Amino acid sequence: MLAEQVDLAGYTTLRLGGPARRFVEAATQEELIAAVRAADQSGEPLLVFGGGSNLVVADDGFTGTAVHVATRGVEVLPEGRVRVQAGEEWEPFVARCVEEGLSGVECLSGIPGRVGATPIQNVGAYGQDVSETITEVRVYDRATGETAVFDAAACGFVYRGSVFKGSDRHVVLDVTFALERAKESRPIRYAELAGRLGVAVGSRVPLREARDAVLELRRGKGMVLDPADPDTRSAGSFFTNPILDATGLADLERRVAERLGPGVAFPRYPETGGRTKTSAAWLIDRAGFAKGHTRGPVRISTKHTLALTNPDGGRTEDLLALAREVRDGVRAAFGVELVNEPVLVGVTL
Repeated sequence: MLAEQVDLAGYTTLRLGGPARRFVEAATQEELIAAVRAADQSGEPLLVFGGGSNLVVADDGFTGTAVHVATRGVEVLPEGRVRVQAGEEWEPFVARCVEEGLSGVECLSGIPGRVGATPIQNVGAYGQDVSETITEVRVYDRATGETAVFDAAACGFVYRGSVFKGSDRHVVLDVTFALERAKESRPIRYAELAGRLGVAVGSRVPLREARDAVLELRRGKGMVLDPADPDTRSAGSFFTNPILDATGLADLERRVAERLGPGVAFPRYPETGGRTKTSAAWLIDRAGFAKGHTRGPVRISTKHTLALTNPDGGRTEDLLALAREVRDGVRAAFGVELVNEPVLVGVTL
């Protein structure tokens, strides 16, 4: 499908963004590759997107071609491997895996968006990341004009990132996952989820129980799309959890003690290379930005401080102003620079 001046707000979970000058909906891999090639040959800007759950689009829209990935297909391969087209919705895919006794993505239930975005962001939640189960990502390489296959090592997965993030060279065509045929979940690693399930960290539970508990937790934070809930008009977590080196950690410890008092503990989780991850939500809250904090027609979610929401017909610039207020406030209070998780199109933070 080809159209012009299509409003992108209707394709994003934030319901924000102006029109795309040219809009193509690609229902097959062949259509997807052809649309990307045509845009490249014309030399115009290109935006490839799926569910729009991780996009913040400028009020002025997009001046080039926006390609909406709508490819479909789930192929079950031997030994628990599953090849999924990039345009498949993620949440129904997870639901199907749980129903069919395939373990490995159950803690990623309720996440909006499409499969093609998952390796780019290394999507994760509640102790699971897709990097744990992805074995191959097939892409169209815009530099060579050919398709290529990346194994897990070549994807360069890191916390909420990969070799694909921050570059528009590769267009994801399909993703292959290696899942375990099992009635039980992978070991529960996230303390909040373990507490909700009433089990010890490291335990395994029936797949459906793990999925139901994750959905319950996400709904409580406004992180499951619901047209009746304004808090779900967001891009999920707007900021990633900061990962600090030893110097940054020591500085944060000092600032927390100065601001909140000696002995006040803050969340910390060991990472590779001697680094430490802390909680962006904790920093935002302690910097003075409570749930429901409002700036004009937009606000922080009333359920979770990491989500910035558009409940009352705001504009992209309204949302960015709120994001800058939060980012700058955390920096002033704790010396930590928050980094946006959503992809910014035609705007900067």
